[in-house]
Amino acid sequence: MYNKITKIALAMLIIIGIQSCDDYLEILPPGQENSENFFNTPDNYQDALIGVYDILSTTYLNNILGEIASDNSLCGGESPTDVLDWQQIDDMIHTPDNGALRSIFQQMYAGISRANYIVEFQDNLEFDGKEQLLAENLFLRSYYYFELVKFFGDVPMYTDGRISIEASQSIDRTPAADVYAQIEMDLINAIPSLPWQQLQNGRATKGAAWALLGKIYLYQDKFTEAAQALNEVINSGQYQLVQDFNTIFLNNNENNSESVFEVQYSGTQEGASFGCFQCVEGNVAVGFMGPRFQGGNFTPYASGFSFNIPVQAVSDIFQAGDTRLAATVLDINAFVASRPDVTFTEGSEHTGYFNLKYIPYANDNVIQDANINRSNNYRAIRYADVLLMAAEANLRAPAPIANPQTFLDAIRDRAFGDTSNRIPATLENVLAERRRELAGEGHRFFDQVRTGQTSTIPGFTPGKNELFPIPRIEIELAGNRWEQNAGY
Repeated sequence: MYNKITKIALAMLIIIGIQSCDDYLEILPPGQENSENFFNTPDNYQDALIGVYDILSTTYLNNILGEIASDNSLCGGESPTDVLDWQQIDDMIHTPDNGALRSIFQQMYAGISRANYIVEFQDNLEFDGKEQLLAENLFLRSYYYFELVKFFGDVPMYTDGRISIEASQSIDRTPAADVYAQIEMDLINAIPSLPWQQLQNGRATKGAAWALLGKIYLYQDKFTEAAQALNEVINSGQYQLVQDFNTIFLNNNENNSESVFEVQYSGTQEGASFGCFQCVEGNVAVGFMGPRFQGGNFTPYASGFSFNIPVQAVSDIFQAGDTRLAATVLDINAFVASRPDVTFTEGSEHTGYFNLKYIPYANDNVIQDANINRSNNYRAIRYADVLLMAAEANLRAPAPIANPQTFLDAIRDRAFGDTSNRIPATLENVLAERRRELAGEGHRFFDQVRTGQTSTIPGFTPGKNELFPIPRIEIELAGNRWEQNAGY
């Protein structure tokens, strides 16, 4: 998909930005294209949809903060003030002026505005494949709205057209329940028109939509509905666990049989620079998460900036024989002990561990700036995640529709390579298994919040830190009509 995205995304940024709210789309200067006359051919609609997909690349920030905010990792970096916005979130002292949070707010609404651009002109033209295109568009809008609700709770909801300055100054924050209701309806409407398989990697499928719907239900404690939606994915037969956990996150094993929805990244196109993170085509977070190597041949890994440092407790949650530990955590001291020519610089809050799932690889064919332009795809929804969500939903539903033990057994059997390490499918065990299976993948903080397990997050204040603050400048740009989240 990225071959086409990189040819068209720049044009779509220009076209879509013409009449969009400046604070949501501060990306590139406007061009001369007349956006009102854009949707005249099927290719125009496809190009616009690629513009909606393109915003997925910015979610690297959402994902790395989902770990840094949790009890899984420390911010790290080269010093205690390196990327101060992230440091503040790690310490739970972030404020409404946090720049990282504003970036998430802006970028998710940029994606929504682009999706609404298609909705606004969806009746201009009839063509073969239009229903699937509109369904993919609704999936993406739902994905972006879900990210906003996870981070901020009640958020303004726009559904009919591009987001204008006037609209942002006349609409209130929508209750999270109403936002959830809208994205539930959108996904339900989209599913019949989506295929189970796509010709291009990374495009929305029926399985991705069912899985996202199940996750959205789970976040609202709608356990029966979650179980039903996730059961559709499981019973489809379209997915299976990769046999060797150690291979899931390798660059040559992307879009594998376990991939339900995967954000595609490219390190071979014109990439981001420290002066233009909005220009990203590669996965910025990966470069930030590598060790700070200084000398020697440290293949297979490449150098990074020492962010998102796993804590000792993450290593300790894995039992002996669990193959996931070696694929989740890089023990840098053990690595350099066997490589006398390799040296590295300890970063801030050094624990000796690095996130191996999203580490920069030396054989990654990337262009400058290679420090931040990495090609590792983000595995947004894995089949293992679906199985564990289904186990949890069935355990918590009044009347389970499937056996949660079967789902937990599949995860444990793959982890240990045998059937002798199975444990009872209790809620406590399933939630603990989620932490082991998904460590380093950006889900931990939100899992802790939704299940009430936040007591182990350093600095967490109940009644406040369950949500992040609405960016102060966005409240001001909206005419100060939006109330701030509690505690901020």
